[in-house]
Amino acid sequence: MTSRLAVSLAVFFLLASIAVIITVAVIQVHKTNFLSPGLKYGIVLDAGSSRTTVYLYQWPAEKENNTGVVTQTLKCRVEGPGISSFGQDPDQDRCTWHSMKECMAQTLETIPLSQHNSTPLFLGATAGMRLLRSKNESASDKILLDIRRYLQSLPFSFGNASIISGEEEGLYGWITANYLMGNFVEKNLWNAWVRPHGAKTIGSLDLGGASTQIAFSTTPAEGQAPPGYTKVWLYGYEYSVYTHSFTCYGKDEAERKVLASLVRTSSSSQVKNPCYHTGYSTTMSAGYIFETPCNQKTSNYNPKQQLTLVGTGDLGLCRSTVRAAFDLGSCQGRSNCSFNGVYQPPVSGDFVAYAGFSYITEMFGLNQSFSLDAFDSKIRSHCSLPWKTLTEGSSKKEKYLRSYCYSANLAYVLLVEGYKFSPETWNNIRFQNEVLISGALVTLLVCELHTLSHLHI
Repeated sequence: MTSRLAVSLAVFFLLASIAVIITVAVIQVHKTNFLSPGLKYGIVLDAGSSRTTVYLYQWPAEKENNTGVVTQTLKCRVEGPGISSFGQDPDQDRCTWHSMKECMAQTLETIPLSQHNSTPLFLGATAGMRLLRSKNESASDKILLDIRRYLQSLPFSFGNASIISGEEEGLYGWITANYLMGNFVEKNLWNAWVRPHGAKTIGSLDLGGASTQIAFSTTPAEGQAPPGYTKVWLYGYEYSVYTHSFTCYGKDEAERKVLASLVRTSSSSQVKNPCYHTGYSTTMSAGYIFETPCNQKTSNYNPKQQLTLVGTGDLGLCRSTVRAAFDLGSCQGRSNCSFNGVYQPPVSGDFVAYAGFSYITEMFGLNQSFSLDAFDSKIRSHCSLPWKTLTEGSSKKEKYLRSYCYSANLAYVLLVEGYKFSPETWNNIRFQNEVLISGALVTLLVCELHTLSHLHI
């Protein structure tokens, strides 16, 4: 009897093993069919305030859950400043256009000829163009018109070239970060797309040249309808996302605000800058500082006036000068407020900080995660370095190297005193450059893969 039972169990496990082997074999044989039903392509030009980047994406011809699963195929940075600078320097304009055309030539070579006409093409402009539009709408309209004409001349399916709002930019960044980290959908053992078990989303912190965005998933109290919330429906699930964009608080524009405050308090054309290193000085025009909607001009303003900025390397004064660019007093006594009187729920969950934030931490040699004290210590040691010591052996351009002390203090004030990250919640931030440089991926998802019918905004 015992021997018969043993034989029966052996036969059962043998048959079960054969069934598993056959199942795995079938999956492997058909895996190519599942993964390679043919590819489609899409092109997105991310026109930021400081540069334009061309992205080429591809995805399977069939769409999963009506939202395409997309991968990046090519990335090409256009040389020169952002498109909002067009019309200011003819020589620079020619270089930028030449570089843009070279990038588009690369996409032509990458995409099969038979798919050129069916490949969608979009351009999304962000804070640099938003500022230009508020300052000179006709100039921004002309730039977009010229770009549309050029893009329409290419053998692609031109979709649009437009300026996206700050809130859209923040939301796109949040979706892109979570999409690329697999928080919305993943493949299971059977090669099917499913929602990850115990899926959680992460918040998004973006520091651009002209604006900064914060976005994270949180649910408002029942019966409340505070500003900044958006309902997002992706892959069959609804998410409540808070997002806000602060124009004029990107790295470049906020620095102009700091420089403007120093000029206003100076009694001469030689201006002491506590955020520049000792032993460093530079000359710039008043026009560079004040010709922006982010700054109010002085009563005796002369755009051609040459100002000499001399570094003093005073960390305390640098941070207080940066802090003065924020209206923190308007939020005193209010727990649901960031700065400038803007509503914000308390930060919660994990966050990814990218673009300008990660450039700073990379310069300091910090890993993706570190304590607030470690960051503050790095800022202090860096800002105290004389310019001569800082430049020895450095290959970075002067205009970037001189601004890291200011930029680090901007990041500190923005994250700690603005967004209200405590030493504890700071540990939930991961500084990561390559997660995303922009919301270009989601611009494509929203515009081309028709997620607007599934993305309720």
